[in-house]
Amino acid sequence: MATSARYHSHYDVIIVGGSFSGAACAKRLVDSGYSTLILEHKKLPRHKPCSGIVSPRGHRFLLENFGPVPDEAVHSPKTCRGVVFHYPSMLSMPMDFHYGPTLHLNRKYSDHWALLQSGADVHERTHLESVEDKGTSVEVIARTEGEHIRYRARYVMGADGPNSTVVRSVYPGYEKTIPWFKVKQYFHERIDCPLDDDYFHFWVHPDLGFYTWSHLRNEGQIVGVGYGAGDDLNKRHERVVSYLEEKHGVRLKPTEKREGSINNFGLSLINRYVFGKGNIIITGQAAGFLNIIAEGMSCALHSGAIAGEATVDALRYNNSIQDTYRKMISSEVKRCSDQWNPFKIIFGNPHEADFMAALKRHSRSDRRRIIRDIWSFLRPWGKYGWGRQIVTQAVFRRLIDAYAPSRWL
Repeated sequence: MATSARYHSHYDVIIVGGSFSGAACAKRLVDSGYSTLILEHKKLPRHKPCSGIVSPRGHRFLLENFGPVPDEAVHSPKTCRGVVFHYPSMLSMPMDFHYGPTLHLNRKYSDHWALLQSGADVHERTHLESVEDKGTSVEVIARTEGEHIRYRARYVMGADGPNSTVVRSVYPGYEKTIPWFKVKQYFHERIDCPLDDDYFHFWVHPDLGFYTWSHLRNEGQIVGVGYGAGDDLNKRHERVVSYLEEKHGVRLKPTEKREGSINNFGLSLINRYVFGKGNIIITGQAAGFLNIIAEGMSCALHSGAIAGEATVDALRYNNSIQDTYRKMISSEVKRCSDQWNPFKIIFGNPHEADFMAALKRHSRSDRRRIIRDIWSFLRPWGKYGWGRQIVTQAVFRRLIDAYAPSRWL
């Protein structure tokens, strides 16, 4: 295939994936004067399944690096005030975001807007076939409209999401070594919905699934469910809809639209990030970054920017890109993994909504009920063997103020 591929051109950097992490990386590179190409396998602007509720940190990043987000890139309601946790005991914990409400992004247009703002060249409908590190450069074979094209770059960046083609190329068989999770969101017309429309609602309930949420979008209600890759999410969705009606008085019309995705959830919990090797580095959710409640946009933006800065440093000073990137990315590792760290949750405030303050607003007996509910929710996760790893990494973080880089690929 490589010998028959048409040669296209040489770039300083090629980024695979036209999402937020790729745009943030490209912005750093283009601003520093380096030729940068983004390969996106879909036609732009492209749809992306996502709740769209970006964290306040991600919102600030967009404003500071790309400018005001255009109206077409935002759903209605435009903002989200915070998160509400709901428990089986029927206790609830509303938590407002620090620094005020954040944006409800339309990923089809917000991602495309960020790509255009980055200033990089973009080749859409171009599917990555393979990457090969030649030592002094990286050769990329891609396919567009049935034709194979050969690119060459000094460095390649994998920013192509959880089911990353770059990761599979660099680490053959890796995808078989980690658990995968399915997430679907179902769109309903509303009959009656007493849930507060200003919030993102999350159910800490083991009988509903690992990831169950709901919120208002464009006068309709999203009901989302997530569980292991072998589970029937349509049945779980039916169970959630019945539960919402019985326990919360939410009445919805039958769903007419649904969308799903597969996720590599778990890497940030146990500090098992994937950062690449040689002249190929990985960022965003492809690397394993995912905040609590599965918000990945803010860490995608920040990790992408760090990847861009590390690449600029390597290009400018001929330093090892792997050494530079792994030193720089450790700050984002701490910020992301801290959100799952029990010591940080109990003794600090690693999230952008204050969990401990919300818990303390309840009576002592209700706090005990909530803790029991959380423990019941976590029990099904035991089959993945993450508990001991989370605690070990939390102790490591407490002792040396870092997470063990030896666990990173």
